[in-house]
Amino acid sequence: MSKLVAIKIDDRGLTAPTPEIEQERKVAIFDLLEDNSFTLPERDDRDVPKGPFKLLLCIKERRLVFDLSNEADVTQAEFHLSLGPFRQVVKDYFQICESYFDAVKQMAPGQIEAIDMARRGIHNEGARVLQERLEGKADVDLDTARRLFTLICVLHWGA
Repeated sequence: MSKLVAIKIDDRGLTAPTPEIEQERKVAIFDLLEDNSFTLPERDDRDVPKGPFKLLLCIKERRLVFDLSNEADVTQAEFHLSLGPFRQVVKDYFQICESYFDAVKQMAPGQIEAIDMARRGIHNEGARVLQERLEGKADVDLDTARRLFTLICVLHWGA
């Protein structure tokens, strides 16, 4: 079974998230645990753990870290990704989310829908960047990448 069965975000030392960001985090984790696809690709030189995996997501030395362990908490894999490729899309995502949260309070449904479509487009772009950055390290489907991108945004919020 190649999937994530537990997800933890190490947010020690980061700025506390807003209530909206905290809600996004909770929803992303819930949705990920309900349905995800996370596999480690085959390698010629060694056996590859099949999962299920527990994921600890954190930022160390300005790098995004995926720390994967099995259900017995034995480390199975760890990989570090540069945050650089995520910076612009995360910034764009936060800006559109802020507009969306404001729109929900005061705009007509048609305007809210237009902003939400833009938000989803930026979210998809972030998921695509994540899939590219994980290439050769982990294979994830689009829905899993979208939810993981949400968690990356949460980490960026406090960084």
